[in-house]
Amino acid sequence: MDTTESLQVFVRVAELGSFTRAADSLGTSKASVSAAVSQLEASLGTRLLQRTTRKVQMTQDGQSFYERSKQVLADIEDLQTMFQGDADISGRLRVDMPLGVARHIVLPRLSEFLEAHPQVKVELSSTDRRVDVVAEGFDCIVRVGRLDDSTLVARPLGHFRMLNCASPAYLKRYGVPQSLEDLAQHRLVDYAPSLGARAALFEYVDGDDVRAVEMPAAVAVNNSDAYRAACLAGLGIIQAPESGLGEPLAQGKLVEVLAGYRAAPMPVTLLYPNRRQLAKRARLFMLWLGEVMQPYLI
Repeated sequence: MDTTESLQVFVRVAELGSFTRAADSLGTSKASVSAAVSQLEASLGTRLLQRTTRKVQMTQDGQSFYERSKQVLADIEDLQTMFQGDADISGRLRVDMPLGVARHIVLPRLSEFLEAHPQVKVELSSTDRRVDVVAEGFDCIVRVGRLDDSTLVARPLGHFRMLNCASPAYLKRYGVPQSLEDLAQHRLVDYAPSLGARAALFEYVDGDDVRAVEMPAAVAVNNSDAYRAACLAGLGIIQAPESGLGEPLAQGKLVEVLAGYRAAPMPVTLLYPNRRQLAKRARLFMLWLGEVMQPYLI
């Protein structure tokens, strides 16, 4: 196995945290994968992976070597594809985005990208947790909301317009709120990535300021699918991006309320590792992604 192949094997084990899963994804045996990593460690004179009976994780040297390996492999791919047309690019593309973005915007049109680039395999992670882009081997991610300090390259795409919505059944029971004062008699579905971390808040823009009204909440959820489902079930008011509410609003399953007190638009950002070169397939996907998302942004 040559050096490039050994690097590819190590990167796949590091990303999947498993020799068995790496072997399955590469179409080879676990023994071959283990031997390739062991030979690589022997040639480098350091341990890259810490192996236990329950998991495989990178050592400190392994983390540094992983980041450089990804860069080297991207450079090699750029050389190999320098004279290829866009339709000829190939390889694996790992991306992450929120559930709502994947379900309502990207997946309905992903076939367009795959038809244009039939040799690319997209691994799409769609959770509402904050993934570790470098440690988990993502080529790029879409993040909605405030950004943490990061060494990642950030490309702003725009903002999602926010709406306040409730179901007809909920409004029949509690009435339609006409003012902020009315919220004292209403319920909020609380979206909280860390359950129980804070009080439920109804946020709204007042001039240049963002203000909040504390409200009772009968239920708290930690993902966007459950958030919308709870609203449809009549459990309370939600404040969510318009991009994921078009169908239930058009069908009358949800109704916008307090249109004059919308939450601040949520920034949408494309993030990717700060590498000198990105694989061509990643650059093309990010360009396509920006175009697909544009109609939903303000």
